[in-house]
Amino acid sequence: MELPISETRRIYRFQGDTITELDDEIVTEYALTVFVNEEELATLVCTPTDLEELTTGFLASEGIVRRADQIVAITIDERQGFAYVETNGTPAINQQFYNKRYIASCCGKGRQSFYYFNDARTALPVTSDTVLSAADAGRLMRLMQTSSSTFHETGGVHNAALCDAGGIVAVRTDVGRHNALDKLYGYCLRGGIALHDKAIAFSGRISSEIVLKAAKIGVGIILSKSAPTMLALQMADELGITAVGFIRGDKLNVYSHPQRIAELAQRTAPSAPEPAAEATPPE
Repeated sequence: MELPISETRRIYRFQGDTITELDDEIVTEYALTVFVNEEELATLVCTPTDLEELTTGFLASEGIVRRADQIVAITIDERQGFAYVETNGTPAINQQFYNKRYIASCCGKGRQSFYYFNDARTALPVTSDTVLSAADAGRLMRLMQTSSSTFHETGGVHNAALCDAGGIVAVRTDVGRHNALDKLYGYCLRGGIALHDKAIAFSGRISSEIVLKAAKIGVGIILSKSAPTMLALQMADELGITAVGFIRGDKLNVYSHPQRIAELAQRTAPSAPEPAAEATPPE
């Protein structure tokens, strides 16, 4: 059974004084309830594609599994909207932590960064050695934007693409921005994809949740055509992530960790220490 990702609906379109009656493609929403070892965990409202990747990425993002081999089986009941997951141990499920705030001081600078408890456990600083040029960033954003037929048909989904300097490695689409990234995360875990040279191109704004997702995946660069939030940039500073926004044509803004953008690598490199003066021997 193939679930529809869009459906046709009759609409009226206004353009100036002209009214046109036509069929339009409307993106669907699908509720997927995830069970882990027969215990109900969460219901995800998503686009019904790549559901095993979505389930894997969601469980890893929540810290319930760390590796794909901790999952023995995933069974998707598409008709009922259930995902049944069997793990090879007792997962760390504690429902009280999913919406519990965790407050930690940031880098000894006196300000506070706010995370949910699970984010504090799973979003670790990234040490990726990825380097892209400004031209690479613009090219990858264009490739991401042209890669989704669902977006062009409906305008109602987010796109997330795993990239390297050579191009697009994988693209995932979803009505939920977090789901699109979880699908990529599941793809990387299930495929054993190396992430040291990867970036993520994303269709939405760079919010704090998107930075946290990138850190959990382990990718060092986020590319977006939209704006970041200040909390997102504070987290990017903390988590070692290069945030690049407003990528439009040959223009872009680099907000954090600029050393991963080739044209800025030398400009932002730490200065070499002055050579120590030679000691003058006593007379």
